[in-house]
Amino acid sequence: MLDRLSAVPPDPILGIISAHAADPNPNKIDLGIGVYKDEHGDTPILECVRRAEQILDSTQTSKTYLGPPGVTGFNSAIGELIFGSDSAALKDDRVRTIQTPGGTGALRVGADLLKEAQPDATVWVSDPTWANHNAIFPAAGLEMKVYPYFDQDSNDLRFDEMMNTLQDRGPGDVVLFHACCHNPCGVSPDPEQWEAITDLATARGFLPMVDMAYLGFERGIEEDALSVRRFAEKCPEVLVASSCSKNFAVYRERVGAVSVVCHSAQNASDVVTVINSLTRKNYSMPPTHGTGIVDIVLHDDELTQLWRREVDGMRNRINGLRKILSDKIEAAGIEKDFSFLQRQSGMFSFLGLSVEQVRRLREEFSIYTVDSARINVASFNEGNMDYFIESLKSVL
Repeated sequence: MLDRLSAVPPDPILGIISAHAADPNPNKIDLGIGVYKDEHGDTPILECVRRAEQILDSTQTSKTYLGPPGVTGFNSAIGELIFGSDSAALKDDRVRTIQTPGGTGALRVGADLLKEAQPDATVWVSDPTWANHNAIFPAAGLEMKVYPYFDQDSNDLRFDEMMNTLQDRGPGDVVLFHACCHNPCGVSPDPEQWEAITDLATARGFLPMVDMAYLGFERGIEEDALSVRRFAEKCPEVLVASSCSKNFAVYRERVGAVSVVCHSAQNASDVVTVINSLTRKNYSMPPTHGTGIVDIVLHDDELTQLWRREVDGMRNRINGLRKILSDKIEAAGIEKDFSFLQRQSGMFSFLGLSVEQVRRLREEFSIYTVDSARINVASFNEGNMDYFIESLKSVL
């Protein structure tokens, strides 16, 4: 049976990781992988995580299953973190949060839930969107379509075109949004635009689904939750897939959650039984080490404040790199305008290079990124930025 299978092409990002690892050039740079890196090129363990892990190791008495919902304290803390402690939906008991194996797991559980609720639902995603979105929803049996989002010429949001397309969406449609730090383009709606988007969702009746992978990396933890909180205030139903991979830097621990806002408390309780049934048929029980760490951090005032400072530090470093990179490119005499790097946010941006230019960077200079020229700004540091700019100037 298995001998009928043929090899499938590797994921572009995974292929870049392998090619970069095998490259002997001491000046090589990996701009593809989506992880935060410090000035030394490392992805560090946050101090708040290190302390919480010590507490967990010293207090944990069993490794038995905790059941499909996972760590109860984690679920309640994440719900309060993303919806806000004063959320009317939380107070009305209309929200349920269930931990999942990472943000990707949350997206897949959400997709399975949508398929169960309305098999013929259409999921609308931004053009472009995170590449894995394009695999997750069809794998769950859902139809996908795209709405206008990023303007490659202006490196900005196609807001009016987006709104015109979403104006025609309604019940039976699910519209997926990035809460902040859009992956891959780095362009997000501003607060005024989010108000208009959430008003439109209320008026048209489509179901908003929010992918919240980079909370705290755009403007701040509270500020980056704006879209989710406004949807929850205005809409009877909302789905949120959240991840702790980036803002807690617990990538390999696979810490995520799916949150549902429902019409009523009873409806929310009913929906949880469906989610538990879906996850039981999928991964059965979730991992609990990483969620246990986050649970401790978010229930300890000192560790919570430390975590917030560490998130601020990561965000400020990325924003600083954006400005330095933009200024240095201009100072190098490169005619192409890269000032948009300072207007965008989060780890990712498009460089606006052709596939040929991307391949020249890779083949001639050992600078690795995907063919779309999406880069991870956090991969830059004082030791590699000048080499990158010299190489960029050559291919331009």
